[in-house]
Amino acid sequence: MTPAPDIIIVGAGMFGVTAALELTLRGHEVALVDQGPPPFVLAASTDISKVVRMEYGSDAFFMALAEEAMDGFDDWNQRLSRPFYHQTGVLMLSRSMMTEGSFEHDSWRMLLERGHSPERIQSDDLTRRFPVWNETAYADGFFHQRGGWVESGALIGELFELALQRGVRFIQGAVTSVLMRNGRCEGVALQDGTSLHAGRTLLACGAWTTKLLPELDPFFRSSGHPVFHLRPANPAQFTPPAFTVFTADIAETGWYGFATHPSENVVKIGRHGTGLTIDPVSDAREVLDDDETSLRAFLAASLPDLADAKIVYTRRCLYADTMDADYWIDRHPQIPNLSVASGGSGHGFKMAPIMGGLIANMMEGKKDTRLDRFRWRTDSRQSRIEAARFDG
Repeated sequence: MTPAPDIIIVGAGMFGVTAALELTLRGHEVALVDQGPPPFVLAASTDISKVVRMEYGSDAFFMALAEEAMDGFDDWNQRLSRPFYHQTGVLMLSRSMMTEGSFEHDSWRMLLERGHSPERIQSDDLTRRFPVWNETAYADGFFHQRGGWVESGALIGELFELALQRGVRFIQGAVTSVLMRNGRCEGVALQDGTSLHAGRTLLACGAWTTKLLPELDPFFRSSGHPVFHLRPANPAQFTPPAFTVFTADIAETGWYGFATHPSENVVKIGRHGTGLTIDPVSDAREVLDDDETSLRAFLAASLPDLADAKIVYTRRCLYADTMDADYWIDRHPQIPNLSVASGGSGHGFKMAPIMGGLIANMMEGKKDTRLDRFRWRTDSRQSRIEAARFDG
């Protein structure tokens, strides 16, 4: 009979896999449970790319976390089987001149205050440096070389294999409930009737969190956001350095995207906004006709050479939103042995290199002031969205 692990982690996306790897390195016996081996098709982290940036408007706390995470991506590039992070730089454009209080202006100012060197890009510079853009659509912005993108799904697959090599057990199955006895969590139950017991249980299951812990329903929202893969007529036009990861007045429009993917040969564009409220179990994750209409209008105005490009793939990426846009990483205040690490709120993956350490510190009860912002909170903390996110 296989002995019970120290820790069961429910969810093998970014939060779960990085936590499993870090906790195993610290000597814990860990079992990772998910509906399928990572990168699991329904996980938010399973995609060809995610943006890596440190810009968070005026939020110095998150910029500092992102700086640390970028160093971690550099380290992974040296230690893993190949580089998964690509530092192509990030172009952040504004349709009007940057003014105090805007995402671009406050990010620019914070970068300078923290010793970085972003390059101002105004309309007369735009087509000289980045010729496929319509310079009449954007008056201002900046390019920051420290940033780029990561092969998110492929990286999770690599980290999962590394975790297995270091002793993490993987159990495939859909978790239906948390097992309780005398007010304490003892593990989880699977759809096939199997019960899995452990000393401690961590829910790292993103949009599925409230399915297992309904008391968090008032503080979480599962939202779906359109993503498109386009096949450009001339992929070379959309490769670095002439085209990079971009945000296009993102807090006002939601649009962001990537250069031509080196193996998939597509340009990926998404919308980082309010999205649709979607149940992770029962609702379809379809991109709607209105989403495509909005995309085509954006392309016609901003990237005319992509306006008629064929869409070869779509998905609706699921965010696990907290009401204040901060992650939720803490022990349950009333249920011993139960913890939660969730609430990526559309900006979790860029913290992947440090997320496992944050979660492991929480599980071990180590003092980490960074966790104060991610504590269990059912108080009246003000509802808000992350600085780059379009509120519409």
